[in-house]
Amino acid sequence: MRTYAEAGRHWRATIADAQAGDRRALDELVAGWLPLVYNIVGRALNGHADVDDVVQETMLRAVDNIGSLRDPDSFRSWLVAIAMRQIRDRARRRTPQRLDESLPPAEAADFAELTVLRLQLAGQRREVAEAARWLDDEDRQLLSLWWLEVAGELTRRELAAAVGISRQHAAVRVQRVKERLEISRGIVRALDGACPDLRDLTARWNGRPDSVWRKRLARHIRGCGYCGDSRESVVPAERLLVGIALVPLPAGFTISLALGGKTAAAATGTASVGWSAKVLTALTKPAVAVTAGATLAAGGAYVVVQTPDDPPARAAVVPTAASAPATGPSSAPGPSASAAPSASPSASASERRTARYGSVVDAVDSAPDPDTPPAALPERPASGVTSSGGAHATMNHRGDGVTLSGQGYVLVRWQISPQYRSGALVMPSWTGLKGKLFHVASGGGRRMDDPVSATDTTATGMGSKATGYIVLPSGTQQMWQNEYFYLVGSVTLTVNERGADYGLNVFPTTWDAVEKDVTSGPGQGSGRYGLVRDTGEDDTPVPQYVTRETPADPATVPQASRL
Repeated sequence: MRTYAEAGRHWRATIADAQAGDRRALDELVAGWLPLVYNIVGRALNGHADVDDVVQETMLRAVDNIGSLRDPDSFRSWLVAIAMRQIRDRARRRTPQRLDESLPPAEAADFAELTVLRLQLAGQRREVAEAARWLDDEDRQLLSLWWLEVAGELTRRELAAAVGISRQHAAVRVQRVKERLEISRGIVRALDGACPDLRDLTARWNGRPDSVWRKRLARHIRGCGYCGDSRESVVPAERLLVGIALVPLPAGFTISLALGGKTAAAATGTASVGWSAKVLTALTKPAVAVTAGATLAAGGAYVVVQTPDDPPARAAVVPTAASAPATGPSSAPGPSASAAPSASPSASASERRTARYGSVVDAVDSAPDPDTPPAALPERPASGVTSSGGAHATMNHRGDGVTLSGQGYVLVRWQISPQYRSGALVMPSWTGLKGKLFHVASGGGRRMDDPVSATDTTATGMGSKATGYIVLPSGTQQMWQNEYFYLVGSVTLTVNERGADYGLNVFPTTWDAVEKDVTSGPGQGSGRYGLVRDTGEDDTPVPQYVTRETPADPATVPQASRL
């Protein structure tokens, strides 16, 4: 894993090479920083049709002027400042439109919706993303930077420099945006469970958020005992945004950076060969350079192509202000996870068959003898896993989800609660898989059907005669208290609780922790040794209820392991 200092040195060297006319270095810069620019522009313009044009213009100006950058360490703040200038220029050029409340909402998905869908946000994180719709343009521009500051992608100094104000003034403006964002969150929350008076108020609303309706709805909420009463503790927005990844680029996102006639004329009209001439020469060579999803073709066209089944590209990871970019789905799998990559939609049937990996576990397995130590646990490469729910995500309600990204081990700990509601269990689902996911071990000292009481012989982790039992779907493999998985890529785990109460705790973990758990047996106070399922090969089991699709309702995922 790179340290932040090492990451800084890497980008300094890349920028210097790009300034010297190195085409591959320029390619890496565009691929590496395009996601950051796309997120800033997309959130500031809320997914307006002009987003692509503003992103393109930003990258074109950065490429065309990188030779003038004196300090490579200031590249990020310099690039963000260019993006903000283009956003403001676009706002000045746009003709103001008179508000017409009769117009229906736009059909295209805005950036708030893209954020929720692509990052699989739920609960209050979804609420914050959707609240951004209710902000005015200027507030949304600042929010696009503050969001990335809280997420660790920008520093406060870079935020202030991009807006062109002092850090003290930036603090005041950020505080105002946070206050308006909280008001907007209240609107989103109230509309989710609208009271009769609110439904009457919004009967003639066209569904398009704007400042007029924000004021109307906020006034209603302040005076309404139902809408103004939050039925759960409201977590501050900055705590919810920590660790939320950048929204990935859309599949097939294309940026054309062909150098125009002005640059060409300037380059050829000078006596000495400057930076523009070097880049122009590199861009007009007939060869095509391909680097991690960004293709730099003759004429200077960058084409970023990522199909839904492709793992995220390495060069597309932007170094954050807090850590190096070596973790996450960009990390390459090691020798023990070397199955063929996922088939693209255009692959042949035979290619799709060979691209699948792992064995299916849709069958009840018998419990091993409690005193039988497990097989050896293969150690797979691990650069670390990040979680949208933090180091310890607790999910207790239907629809709660956590997105895991990176390369390494994950613990899912079951909390079954038949004393509150027994019945049929709707299993959690793994959806939106990009990469590979293996079921490597089961532990926690017991299976959930093991006895848990010395006085009640009917009591197991699945319930008791007195409280009622939670019943697994037919053919389901019995879960243990702790279930361990190995991930290379990204995936979302969603709780589908509805027939019976259960919760999940999800922790990024390590191979050492897994081995310690499964090798602690009855002699160390456990009910039984754990069970190692990982063979070290690509026939290691795939978790049940896994799919590469992202259905609107994860509970509709077919009750089978499917890739």
